[in-house]
Amino acid sequence: MFRQLLVLLLSVFLVSSAFAQEQPAPAPDRAATGGAQTLEDILARQRGEEVDNSFRSDAIGNLEGGADPTGQLGTLGGVSDAEMWRGLRFNEADITASNNGPAATVLVQDGGMRWLLFREGPLSSYGSYLLLGTIGALILFFLVRGRIRIDGEKTGQRIERFKAVERFGHWLLAGSFIVLGLTGLISLLGRKFLIPMFGHESFAIIAAGSKWVHNNVSWAFMLGLVMIFVMWVYHNLPDRTDINWLLKGGGIFTKGHPPAKKFNAGQKLIFWSVIILGGSISASGLALLFPFELNMFAATFAKMNSFGISDILGLGPLPTDLAPHEEMQFAQLWHAIVSFILMAIILAHIYIGSVGMEGAYDAMGSGQVEEQWAKEHHSLWVDEVKAKEGSAPDGATPAE
Repeated sequence: MFRQLLVLLLSVFLVSSAFAQEQPAPAPDRAATGGAQTLEDILARQRGEEVDNSFRSDAIGNLEGGADPTGQLGTLGGVSDAEMWRGLRFNEADITASNNGPAATVLVQDGGMRWLLFREGPLSSYGSYLLLGTIGALILFFLVRGRIRIDGEKTGQRIERFKAVERFGHWLLAGSFIVLGLTGLISLLGRKFLIPMFGHESFAIIAAGSKWVHNNVSWAFMLGLVMIFVMWVYHNLPDRTDINWLLKGGGIFTKGHPPAKKFNAGQKLIFWSVIILGGSISASGLALLFPFELNMFAATFAKMNSFGISDILGLGPLPTDLAPHEEMQFAQLWHAIVSFILMAIILAHIYIGSVGMEGAYDAMGSGQVEEQWAKEHHSLWVDEVKAKEGSAPDGATPAE
């Protein structure tokens, strides 16, 4: 799953750049600018096209050839302001900083333009389409299928499905993910949609508050992720009953539901999606919370190159010498892409656990479910419970 998502990121982000670079921009006539860059040069770089920068990277002056800085003429003839900035741009300047951090001496990193265009373009657009498309598909499904009802007669008896600590872990994870999703969307899309509605000053307050909430609620999400993994991993291991459940589509479009244990195959898919994707989101989130400390992508690209994965995808050798800022840019893109995918999955989970299925919410609401619902959806689990408790389980109580 992780490798597939990485392929998605690379295919969209790197392939688009590679395609643009396959069509190098024709060298413009720089006679009018005295050999300096032109507007065509700037626009070509912003489009991701390959531009010959040698006319700039070689023109960084000669400090050693200048006059003595203490002399009357100062540094005249050594390095001009323009040449100094070109030296910074092409990492040729001799920079010292009081901060010894990995990015302290990186003053210009124009690769951020490609990240910005991808973030404001395909990432925002396709991510929005995914969420809106998922919501539309669920509405259509509800109109066609309707609510999945309990087929048999209700017994009035209830069985404990989840203990209080299990429900706490679930709601800790679910609640924090909803908050993170909303605040993340504000950070990504707020400038486009909220500024026209509320103005710049109001949005500044909303954005700052969202960032603070997002950064701090993330710890609750990671704690909830660990809790549900520890509590439910055993029950979510695949077994032979899952094959039958999947072949019958879980009984969603037919009358009757295939036998299942405590978690059916559909719930297991949700569980492992949350664990794998949530773990990946947490890893990239930590890299963003602690800038320049957790560099994952250069090492990942190196492994993809060594195993030939990049060549199989037609990407060629992937960059393994990434600037600190580039690591952060990849982490942000990965964080957002995986989050969009998980949000779409969770929307379907919320639907089936609320309006989509009668009796499903009780499992995480009170923890007690109608016995007839349990028999229809998790018959093998009910048999296990009754085998432990006897034919008349003490835990069964009349429904109110």
